Amino acid sequence: MIVKKLPSRKLDSNIPRPSGRKINELRPVVLQTDVNAYAEGSCLAQFGSTKVLCTASIEEKVPHFLRGQKQGWVTAEYGMLPRSTHSRMDREASRGKQSGRTLEIQRLIGRSMRTVCNLDKLGERTIWIDCDVIQADGGTRTAAITGAFVALSLACKRLLTDGLIEEYPLTDHIAAISCGVTEAGAVLDLDYAEDSNAIADGNFVLTGKGQIIEVQTTAEAAPIDKEAFNMLMGLAEEGISELIKLQKETLTTI
Repeated sequence: MIVKKLPSRKLDSNIPRPSGRKINELRPVVLQTDVNAYAEGSCLAQFGSTKVLCTASIEEKVPHFLRGQKQGWVTAEYGMLPRSTHSRMDREASRGKQSGRTLEIQRLIGRSMRTVCNLDKLGERTIWIDCDVIQADGGTRTAAITGAFVALSLACKRLLTDGLIEEYPLTDHIAAISCGVTEAGAVLDLDYAEDSNAIADGNFVLTGKGQIIEVQTTAEAAPIDKEAFNMLMGLAEEGISELIKLQKETLTTI
């Protein structure tokens, strides 16, 4: 689906995007694997100037609430490096606690990965997904989810190759992308310049089959109607289809 105009004249615009991209055009995306020599799976996800290092580490134990249940667990942690933004920020560890934003994003990543993982096939082990933002220019959580799936897939393939599991546990691919309403209209994959001035924006997490895992949409300057939301959803489906194609190409070439 290619969106050509917004349903409301107030949102119609001939204003170009700051980057010059088409409204349904992703930033240049690179998924670089095996960037960490020690992790069982790793991927550097780059969406334009946003860079997120995603690693998957296997731990031969599960949380206490799963002990003895013969199933595994997938969980995630997320963080931004001190100079990942325009000015230096303190490490959350130095402040003694994680921010609400950090907790929300890492929970989103973890539950997104679990939706396509058959935990019974993992055995009693945990796969930790660590997503560290090296450089932020909008869309860090969506880049993290897209790269995290690649890292998780590589870790699962390692378990299978080493004979530690009998079947590949992942049932589908997952990717995520942001969409929003800006002065240029409804657009795909917002960078910081667009995200910081958006009329409304959202993050969409979908599977390879197009099933919805999570949608987070917020009006920033003005509410949007259902038709505008459907246009954002169409853009997200189009963008995520491209990202999953790239994931498959990346994993196939390894």
